[in-house]
Amino acid sequence: MNFNITRKTLLLVSVIGLFFSAPAQNTGTIDENGLNKMREQFHNDKDATARMNAVSSNNIRSLSLNRENLGKLDMHFSNRIETKGITDQKSTGRCWLFTGLNVFRAKVINDNNLEDFSFSHNFNFFYDQLEKANLFLEGIINTTDKPLDDKRVEWLFKNPIGDGGQWTGVADIIGKYGLVPSDVFPESFNSENTALMSRMIRRKLREDGMGLREMFTEGKNKKEISDKKEKMLADIYQMLAISLGEPPTEFRWRYEDKDGKLSEMKTYTPKSFYEEFVGIDLDDYVMFMNDPSREYGKLYEIDYDRHIIEGRNWKYINLDIEKIKEFAKSSILSGEAMYFSCDVGKQFDKNRGTLDINNYDYGGLFGVDFGMDKKMRIQTYESGSTHGMALVAVDIAEGKTKKWLLENSWGDSGFDNGYLIMTDEWFNEYMFRLVVNRKFIDAKTLEILDQEAILLPPWDPMFSPED
Repeated sequence: MNFNITRKTLLLVSVIGLFFSAPAQNTGTIDENGLNKMREQFHNDKDATARMNAVSSNNIRSLSLNRENLGKLDMHFSNRIETKGITDQKSTGRCWLFTGLNVFRAKVINDNNLEDFSFSHNFNFFYDQLEKANLFLEGIINTTDKPLDDKRVEWLFKNPIGDGGQWTGVADIIGKYGLVPSDVFPESFNSENTALMSRMIRRKLREDGMGLREMFTEGKNKKEISDKKEKMLADIYQMLAISLGEPPTEFRWRYEDKDGKLSEMKTYTPKSFYEEFVGIDLDDYVMFMNDPSREYGKLYEIDYDRHIIEGRNWKYINLDIEKIKEFAKSSILSGEAMYFSCDVGKQFDKNRGTLDINNYDYGGLFGVDFGMDKKMRIQTYESGSTHGMALVAVDIAEGKTKKWLLENSWGDSGFDNGYLIMTDEWFNEYMFRLVVNRKFIDAKTLEILDQEAILLPPWDPMFSPED
């Protein structure tokens, strides 16, 4: 009996000894040993203390500015589209609308020998918001049979309306409602400061969306639900009219050109004004994207990502960056500006108005490497399109493309009166979307439009609207 107890005791002691002598399992926690190694690495870097003293008391961006890069970009461009004046979207996310209208503005100025001209952004914004509200309500009606935690229903309630957008919204809103000059329907306080108005409309739409779902649960028929939606939409129209003013359906207008010649006073509708002063077939424009995380040479479509219920989903050709730049140069050489969108916050020197991959040396400041390429930045949500501008110039010297010029919509203050200079290398890394007239696109690329589009979900982070 005593012998058996002794054997068991010895066996238990052996097992316990093996347990405590085995290497500790890595649980992923930061233990004292790991922390000491980090401290040691930091203290072994002879420059780390100096960096700590400098960075902890100063602005990281300012300290990262690469002074060796200053002065390397001049203000001259071999090929530039003449534009007049810089617009200002103020405290809004309407860059997509300003960019789209700026593409056409240069044409109106040049065709009519004007000193300056601008379209009413408020006019098109009014109808954009009304149409988006209708799109949301229709989306709710079409998903009333799905639970609240369904992915599409969640997405709808998270994004009932916003002031951001993209090119297909420009085309569809103009195509349906036309354009008017800015002096016919000027900006309002709330068109230039959209935050609170948008918040109130979102609140109302979410309430209305829940109301429509309750009607479905109660067994109301389609006509009853549709009639209720029309009343809800009338409330949104009222909120917009009170906030922005009510857009004109007809107006009288004339202009004076640079030579002092006064045009005939005429009566226009917004659509007749568009036909007379712009007259471009908006279906002739093709959107390109450079997204190396997806296959090139394919047509993609973003499901339910549009501005109007009967409008077009966001559709684009994913293409190699050099091919896109060929189309861009052809358009500029022919005097036609383009809708351009990018990740504007990356390597942007606001004081000099330059977009250059060498503007800031963050890695040198922190003593670490930042080595992701464009594909990896997209896949990890590090980069995506954030802002739209008009592409208006290219500088070609010694057979090479050196830089590009963007007409921004942040007002005319700052370096070069509101224009941004972009190096060709920056174009490669942070350009995402470009809209080009099909006449500048080769036949083989246009054939891609005949493909069946690869459908992507509206909640894909690459397809957030530009603001």
